[in-house]
Amino acid sequence: MEDNRRSGPDEIRRASDAGSPLADPGSDTTQTFGHDSDLSFVPFGADLSEVELDAIEALPTGAALLIVRSGPTAGARYLLDTDVTTVGRHPEADIFFDDVTVSRRHAEITRQGATFEIVDQRSLNGTYVNGERVDRAALVNGGEVRIGKFRLNFFVSPADLPQAADG
Repeated sequence: MEDNRRSGPDEIRRASDAGSPLADPGSDTTQTFGHDSDLSFVPFGADLSEVELDAIEALPTGAALLIVRSGPTAGARYLLDTDVTTVGRHPEADIFFDDVTVSRRHAEITRQGATFEIVDQRSLNGTYVNGERVDRAALVNGGEVRIGKFRLNFFVSPADLPQAADG
């Protein structure tokens, strides 16, 4: 049985309508994904490559590194060396994740001294730190961040480790 009704301006379109001729072909939406199995938190081991260990060791004071552990860009590294770093699907984001599970303005990572914090920007799929959905959370050395289908590990400069532990 086919439904040939036209949707009015106040009608909600279902995701299943995306392939229908009534769906807006120019719409730019974030795709949600299952929240049961996709978001299970299984921490990665300390299996960093020599190159990744060297990159962490070389971090200057006040900087940190995000390493993509799984997702379409696994292995990518992002230097956090400014007071605000934007993360999202928008091409002008500081950390650009070109995937429909990431909102255009997904999150911001802020720095105060040697302390880093992630702030969700009301993203559809949420921001997770160590398996917990967060609106705002402090990032700790070795901690895991999940943004859409990307899983990343956060590392601070070894020079800042005592400072970060005290802060």
